Amino acid sequence: MRFDQYSLIPQIKENLSKKGLNKPTDIQFKSIPHILKGEDVLAIAQTGTGKTAAFAIPVIHKIQLLKSKKRATGIRCLVMVPTRELCIQITDVFNDIGKKTKVVARSIFGGVEQDSQINTLTKGVDIVVATPGRMFDLISQGHLKLNQLEILILDEADQMLDKGFYHDIKSLQKHIPKRRQTLFFSATIDEKIKRLAYSLVVNPIRIQISPKNPVARNVNHSIVKVQKDDKRFFLERFIKENNDNKILIFVRTKVRAERVQKAMQRVNIECLTLHGDKDQNERITTLEKFKSGESNILIATDISARGIDIPNVEFVVNYDIPEQADSYVHRVGRTGRGRSKGKAVSFVSNEENELLKAIEDYTGDEIKEIKINIDDYNETIDYSDDTSQTWQSLIKEHDRVENNLKQLHNKRKKQKLNKKKK
Repeated sequence: MRFDQYSLIPQIKENLSKKGLNKPTDIQFKSIPHILKGEDVLAIAQTGTGKTAAFAIPVIHKIQLLKSKKRATGIRCLVMVPTRELCIQITDVFNDIGKKTKVVARSIFGGVEQDSQINTLTKGVDIVVATPGRMFDLISQGHLKLNQLEILILDEADQMLDKGFYHDIKSLQKHIPKRRQTLFFSATIDEKIKRLAYSLVVNPIRIQISPKNPVARNVNHSIVKVQKDDKRFFLERFIKENNDNKILIFVRTKVRAERVQKAMQRVNIECLTLHGDKDQNERITTLEKFKSGESNILIATDISARGIDIPNVEFVVNYDIPEQADSYVHRVGRTGRGRSKGKAVSFVSNEENELLKAIEDYTGDEIKEIKINIDDYNETIDYSDDTSQTWQSLIKEHDRVENNLKQLHNKRKKQKLNKKKK
């Protein structure tokens, strides 16, 4: 079935066609009809399968019909998400699909001044996409009123629970009408998510699209066995051999992100970093530069692994193996999105073999290894442009990076305290 065969308003069909979206993905095909009927939906699907459009398309259609009958005033839809980056991205999807309609979607998230967000709410908004902290701040101040809410959406619900938002989600029910439509989207489901979901929904339609291997079939993923201290040489070689491609590199900690960036700069490879110690404006700017192609290499912690849709990422590199097996699935899911093909490669040191086993147990499949013979291995190190790394300089660099991050963290804490005093 094609989108032009759905009973959707013409503006949505036109916008989808301009984006080259003619046929729905599996999750869209199975979700959209039920959402249009007003039913509660509990949807489980892999990352990169089009979950956002699965709820955005029918929600825009429903609100536009209400507005055309002059029945829609106030906030009609609330989307709760775990991260600021995801908040911005989902809002963009709503506004992109809703071009030439009267439906207005806006983001509400912390880390930035709230005045502009309050002004936006005052002007009138149909759809609010929000992170819990800032949302409850504005509710308590009386700026965010949800008494006319008709649709509640929880996106990336599994991550919201991981971040400790369970009680926030439960307490939200005090502020919204009991009679509403609830849509629950998640990449994974466990007993805690089930309990939360079934406490919020009424006779939900359960849609689950989860093949045996949770890694999207569009992603070709493999591992390379590399000693921990040699990883920077292999990353240098990998980037130089794929210098025309967009590469997203995942590391385990903020300090590692900064250290790997410095190591790449020493061999004349410029790259961006994204992690929790950067303020929100820096994070937004960094993502925009990477998305636009102004910079083709981004080093990130798992702050970017969940839900973020970055176009045309050809490669994901796991410089560090993640400590949580499901994080691997979300990391490699940043490539091969929609109908695009992608590749992911993981550098695995001896110390990370147990983490690799946990990932293979989780995915239910052994990840293929790219074998490197000893000559190629030594050649990668010998031909590196990085000749400055004695063990003394590595220790100094680590201390310097750690001190810079501490100073940045303390600066942000002071800024938050000053805001509270005001």
